[in-house]
Amino acid sequence: MAAQVGETSDSSFEADVLQSSTPVLVDFWAPWCGPCKAVAPVLEELAATFAGKLKIVKMNVDDNPRTPPHYNVRGIPNLVFFKGGQVVEQIVGAVPKETLDAAIRKVV
Repeated sequence: MAAQVGETSDSSFEADVLQSSTPVLVDFWAPWCGPCKAVAPVLEELAATFAGKLKIVKMNVDDNPRTPPHYNVRGIPNLVFFKGGQVVEQIVGAVPKETLDAAIRKVV
């Protein structure tokens, strides 16, 4: 079964991301962001590729104002990799799938 890209929020972020036993890639995005929409299908593919090794969740920055500033999210899409509750990698902007794949392989 293919893994799905999940959602997280200010209220569930600690449980979904910081306390996760597997590494987590958080996609900070917004519905009005064109590059965010371009990255979405790539994240879906990567979620399936790395199922069981990496969890991918999205956070809408408009709906969740508290969490993004903690991680210096100023531009979106902003992809932040967490491992053991710590930030281990951060990618800002829409990047090719190969770039994301390489970053994920360093984390998992």
